[in-house]
Amino acid sequence: MLLVGCFCSLQQDVECDLKLSEDLNLMVTRNRTTMKRVANLVLAVNKLNKSLSLCGRDLSDVALCGAIMDCMVEETVFQEAWNSFSGKPLFQRCSSVCEVTVSDERQKDLILTTREMKLQAITLKAGNCDREVNFKMCHYSPPSSINSLTVLLSVSKNLHISCSMEDGKVSLILEQYSQESLNEINQDDGLDRFLFFKTTPPGGSLVSFESVKFRGWFISTSSVDVDPSVEMCQADTSFRVTCFNVKHQEKK
Repeated sequence: MLLVGCFCSLQQDVECDLKLSEDLNLMVTRNRTTMKRVANLVLAVNKLNKSLSLCGRDLSDVALCGAIMDCMVEETVFQEAWNSFSGKPLFQRCSSVCEVTVSDERQKDLILTTREMKLQAITLKAGNCDREVNFKMCHYSPPSSINSLTVLLSVSKNLHISCSMEDGKVSLILEQYSQESLNEINQDDGLDRFLFFKTTPPGGSLVSFESVKFRGWFISTSSVDVDPSVEMCQADTSFRVTCFNVKHQEKK
């Protein structure tokens, strides 16, 4: 009934007011549209409502905006050959930067071991939440033929998550590199090792991070509670978790 009613209202140039929750309404303007577009709108609203219910009601304006954008921006997995963009900048840094914390679907939080400078995933008890890593997540604009969110995950200004391959296995490391040198990334400089495709399964709220340089390899944690490792793995690897909850933080 919601879908039909909304479609009729839009066809008659009447505003449609959708109540998402007790505290949030969505107002659809009077632009004429098709039944297909309205169906897409309703699916997006349902996804947004589900995500916001998981976030709780104590979000700041910045965190709420980030949660809404994560839900409403469609992400698409793609296949593309590098050599079709030979010599030209592939990814350009955007001004969009947000601060986030990351936990896996088993509620293990990502922390940084200062002695070894490695990421680990552990379940933090009350009072230890300040150990979570506050990542700076910077967005990149990909080539026009690519439709996927591309991000750089930084622990600090010049310390970023990176990938390398040795003996056919991809490893996750933290690498020091000047942030200003990552404004443009092309085919030949090898800096795509710092970039990840951030994707969300249809109808889901968790995200995965796939290496741009090493396609098919994902950031992962262990499904075993006593194993704190954060590594790269291929899809569907046994005992590895590749889905994460990304929580936007308010800038201080």
